[in-house]
Amino acid sequence: MLKPQLTQYDIFPDVLAFSTTRHGGCSTGTYGEMNINRYCGDDDIAVARNTEALAQEIGVDKARIIMPHQTHGIEIMQIAPDFLGLPQSVKDMILEGVDGVMTDIKDLCIGVSTADCIPIIIYDPDHHCAAAVHAGWRGTVKSIALKAVRAMQVSYKSKPETLTAVIGPGISMEAFEVGDEVYNEFAAAHFDMEAISCRKDKWHIDLPACNRDQLIMAGLKENNIQMSGICTYTHSDDYFSARKLGKDSGRIFTGVMLK
Repeated sequence: MLKPQLTQYDIFPDVLAFSTTRHGGCSTGTYGEMNINRYCGDDDIAVARNTEALAQEIGVDKARIIMPHQTHGIEIMQIAPDFLGLPQSVKDMILEGVDGVMTDIKDLCIGVSTADCIPIIIYDPDHHCAAAVHAGWRGTVKSIALKAVRAMQVSYKSKPETLTAVIGPGISMEAFEVGDEVYNEFAAAHFDMEAISCRKDKWHIDLPACNRDQLIMAGLKENNIQMSGICTYTHSDDYFSARKLGKDSGRIFTGVMLK
């Protein structure tokens, strides 16, 4: 029997927040073991079995696990009740090119996939709603974390100062080596380069810190932001890392479910 091993986050009562690890599924090779991403080249049967196992582990029907097809953009999609009644093909079309999802529906698990990029969960205890965000370096440069907070303000009347957030497993500054062109994009976007980068043989950028700073800029209190501190590259035995394993490998699923 498959039993996914999860890294769970203590956000708030009646909220399940977690990241999958590589353990407890049936995928093999660089997809081994626990991958539910349909877009990264894994065997469809293994993905379906892993998804069913995750659904059983968190106590929902697998149709209530919502994961977009991310494209390193900044599109945030609200999942409303009418979405759940749509055919799967229509759901897939709606979720194409989406890098963040948010909802206030109970017993619905929304999440994003990563393998070095930064997953972010944002929760509003006043309105019992949540968002899951995929922040790769491109999304980070375009301020997707800040945009997600603004989207929650518009859709749910969220107040940033009451929000809590988790920055999940992602690549650390030590492991995230980039070329001058990437460094220049961050500089052009007015990041504090002295605070979020350092020069070794090449530039290194601190993506978790960049996204934490964006959340603070959006109005979150620093002590309401949990940092997992897990580097996917360093801990690739437990978490998928595209830089370590190659792009043809599995993905971490970081999800949040309101109860």
